[in-house]
Amino acid sequence: MSISRRNLFVATGVGAAAIAAGGTALTLENLATAASAQTMTESKVLRSKNGLLDITLTASYINKTVGGQKVRMLAYNGSVPGPTLWVKPGDKLRIKFVNNLGFTTNLHTHGLHVSPERNGDNPFVMIENGQTFQYEYRLPIDHPAGTFWYHPHHHGQAANQTFGGLYGAIIVDEGINMGTVTERVMVISDVSITTDGQVSGANMMSKMMGREGDLVMVNGTVQPTASINRGEERWHIINACVSRNLNLTVAGAPAKVIHVDGHPLVTPTPAKNILMSPGNRVDLLVQPAGGDVTLNYTTVPHPDSMGMGGMGYSTRTYKNYPLATFKDTGKKVAGGMAMWSPANEEDLRKASSVTKRSFALNMPSMNNMGGMMGGGMGNMAGQFTINGQSFDPNRIDTNVKFGAVEEWTISNKSTMAHPFHLHVWPMQILAIGSTKITEVRYQDVVNIPAKGQVTVRVRFSDYKGMAVYHCHILDHEDLGMMGIIQAS
Repeated sequence: MSISRRNLFVATGVGAAAIAAGGTALTLENLATAASAQTMTESKVLRSKNGLLDITLTASYINKTVGGQKVRMLAYNGSVPGPTLWVKPGDKLRIKFVNNLGFTTNLHTHGLHVSPERNGDNPFVMIENGQTFQYEYRLPIDHPAGTFWYHPHHHGQAANQTFGGLYGAIIVDEGINMGTVTERVMVISDVSITTDGQVSGANMMSKMMGREGDLVMVNGTVQPTASINRGEERWHIINACVSRNLNLTVAGAPAKVIHVDGHPLVTPTPAKNILMSPGNRVDLLVQPAGGDVTLNYTTVPHPDSMGMGGMGYSTRTYKNYPLATFKDTGKKVAGGMAMWSPANEEDLRKASSVTKRSFALNMPSMNNMGGMMGGGMGNMAGQFTINGQSFDPNRIDTNVKFGAVEEWTISNKSTMAHPFHLHVWPMQILAIGSTKITEVRYQDVVNIPAKGQVTVRVRFSDYKGMAVYHCHILDHEDLGMMGIIQAS
């Protein structure tokens, strides 16, 4: 091991009109690659005890069947997704990480408000093949409760390794008695499989547009089924896709979005047309009262993707596609979870002293595709930028004062959306374009619309150290759309 320097905007109204013309809308009936219905499984849950979760996490290869096809995938502790880490505010999380992959990797605890230094959430750690590294994280006693996740962050290989199967859930417990409420963890990811049973790589077009797999999975299974009682459930949903935006709707039962990126919404919103950028999470309160319930997905197309099917970029589209189906048991469950008051999170609009900065995200133009194709993949090097600069592991791009509040205007100069992720410190969204956000809303992945901008505020509290911000289309991060931030 060595150490070197190195959207979700939950929105309504994204519906059928967002389907790309010219693509084939897939349904349960015509998805040829889908196998017969399989029972939904959840990864093993590892819970903290007496304030500590002390585990070993081993990264290695496994053989797995997905959608009726055999594939060799990457995995944590032999499963895709990896084990669910269940902790509480104030807990210590200790992970002995073992790398049996055959190449360098590391670990990022996405969304956790923990130290970025030394053996904390440090993206500059490099764990070589055959080596072991001891991670340790201390969650603050007031850490937000909700859904987080973990995945690799080795620069240049984050997309390949995550797409290959390295991801898992982290749940920070609400700290209340959930009673009879069922809690489900659903990790949504995608994969493409070669004819010889390997995870497909990416060509220039898929790196440019962000790769989207041919098969969309929930907990590593295509279109799984499960039984559901009549009562209340809390669903923890993670978008672990490296590039795919999700438009999700719960059908067959009343449901509300109660948390986004681990932070409670002041006003819960209907669980219809929930737009999740790569890296986003939502918690839903679902209240089945009779009949089957489905979690449906509709494609959110890239504006630039039209006509790219022959260039290595999939134009397959989905409309109201049932990612998972829950069969009604007819059994009523007494009791349930009363809605709690949202956490009293700081409203940074009231901050008296604020430093303002601007960040501009950019990437090569589709108009220049011909020139790049002629010169090969190398011609994209240095063209995925923030403020005109591609990532340099030896350059600190942004110095911030510990404890300070900063206001960032993040603009997108390109013709496709970019999900902007800041490690360690969550962002309060102030405005999306000219639309002000009146309620207190925190996220750690914020969708920056094509040719648009978003304004956020951040308090750099609790932790000093060096972290990163980047586009969470992981191919774009690997290609340079990332910067280093130092809080001191």
